[in-house]
Amino acid sequence: MKRIAILGSTGSIGKQALEVVDDLGSEIEVAGLAAGSNRELALQQVKKLAPEVVSLAKEEDAHWLKHNLGLEWNTEVVWGIDGLVAVATLTGVDTVLTAVSGAVGLLPTVKAIKAGKDIALANKETLVAAGPLVMDLARTQGTRLLPVDSEHSAIWQCLQGENTERVSKIILTASGGPFRTFDMDLLKQVTPGQALKHPNWDMGGKITIDSATLMNKGLEIIEARWLFGLDYENIEVTIHPQSIIHSMVEFVDGSTIAQLGVPDMRLPIQYALTHPQRVKGSAPRLSWPIGDLSFEAPDYGRFPCLHLAYEAGRIGGTMPAVLNAANEIAVEQFVAGRIGFMSIPSIVAKAMEKHTVIQKPSFDQIFEADRWAREMSTSYAQ
Repeated sequence: MKRIAILGSTGSIGKQALEVVDDLGSEIEVAGLAAGSNRELALQQVKKLAPEVVSLAKEEDAHWLKHNLGLEWNTEVVWGIDGLVAVATLTGVDTVLTAVSGAVGLLPTVKAIKAGKDIALANKETLVAAGPLVMDLARTQGTRLLPVDSEHSAIWQCLQGENTERVSKIILTASGGPFRTFDMDLLKQVTPGQALKHPNWDMGGKITIDSATLMNKGLEIIEARWLFGLDYENIEVTIHPQSIIHSMVEFVDGSTIAQLGVPDMRLPIQYALTHPQRVKGSAPRLSWPIGDLSFEAPDYGRFPCLHLAYEAGRIGGTMPAVLNAANEIAVEQFVAGRIGFMSIPSIVAKAMEKHTVIQKPSFDQIFEADRWAREMSTSYAQ
């Protein structure tokens, strides 16, 4: 039996991961859960799974949970960033699924790697902010980073049994989001309600907004650079509105291998948790024939976040951490109705302009760059 801990258990990925656990039955035991602020759902999960440790974001929610569990439950209840770390480093856990959203996932992921855990990685910000350091740490500790994002899982699956030195390039597919056909005038009028409706995927709010701006694809470019060891010149993006092909790998002989599937996260989650085995699950299957598949080039003018991500990745050092932190703040401000949709890339660009890059930073310097970018971006949005 494999023992796992889930960071972000009440979020979109976390909930689907627990569906996968249900499907797999006795093959996987959930030993630890870390939730955010959804204490009611966390209570249901604890009563169903009886994990050793559960964490919530706020202390008051942790006390509420402990009170509502009652004395008959032995589950330890913790909170905050220390709680995330406690779940991530839980003794006896084999794999930690990091499904929290944002840079908050970096520290517990690093601690989990140091504790010798394999990482089922659904928190792309970890490699965006600190890719070189995290990859070096994983190599040193002998732990595996198992991609969960559908695009990176697709690439990983296409590379099974292949010589990675024979890869010519990888092609990340993107749905294009809900505003793929909008002109600049319409983009300036986009509301948070419109941006939170993705045409294909059921995801959390932050990643849905990022998909609308194409920043999500930009972050995936940086993540792919570190996961697969390719230069940015060998990582391309193509718009694929149907979201059936999840990504592709082109080899030096001209062959291109693609991974196809229904736009549903249960398959990549299951693959990460059961690798190297493929097991039967309940993820939906394609119905053949699947109809037309179309592709188009991304429009960097209407969606400048994609260009900003390439730029930050190529600059390197602390710049990707600044890109990510500034974007997180800008998205928060947009959802709150304080800025317009097209102000998101503007705020990110301003933060990048003002930042003095540190090449080869330490983790502490990355955390400081993240803090600085949040403070700077907040001031831009006021």
